[in-house]
Amino acid sequence: MNENKIFIIIGATTILLLTGVVFLAGRTSNAAKVEVNEAAKVATKSKSYDWGQIGINNGKVEAIFDIENQGQVPLKLFNVTTSCACTTAQIITEKEASPLFGMHTKSDFVGEVAPGKKAILKVVYDPLFHGPNGLGSISREITVTTNDASNPKLVFNTTADVVK
Repeated sequence: MNENKIFIIIGATTILLLTGVVFLAGRTSNAAKVEVNEAAKVATKSKSYDWGQIGINNGKVEAIFDIENQGQVPLKLFNVTTSCACTTAQIITEKEASPLFGMHTKSDFVGEVAPGKKAILKVVYDPLFHGPNGLGSISREITVTTNDASNPKLVFNTTADVVK
């Protein structure tokens, strides 16, 4: 009988601990939260890039996108994500470079771009990430959240044809 009580106590304690961990994990988020601002104005010349044909064994390829602040207050860039783990993205401002962001990356990083200045969004795609079967057309999406009230989410697209 005492063994049954011990197993019940251990089981109940385990359930309570797991419930607490799940609850706390759900409340903890590294994603940045920034208020939108009517005076922030983001501009980009291009939101798409085509690498054309790339060899699966020729190494990673890179695309650069300019993000300009045409507003009167600092433009804030944050919550960067990619649509696939084979692709990473990084924000580079005059003052700093963000960590590398991917499909599952969350960070409290907020890049600030002064009025009249530009930041760079650097995107890197690894054609070998999916192994030898990763041949054919690919399309990847990179999103960047901004504090621009009229343009709160930028979506950049990259494409390629991965060949042997």
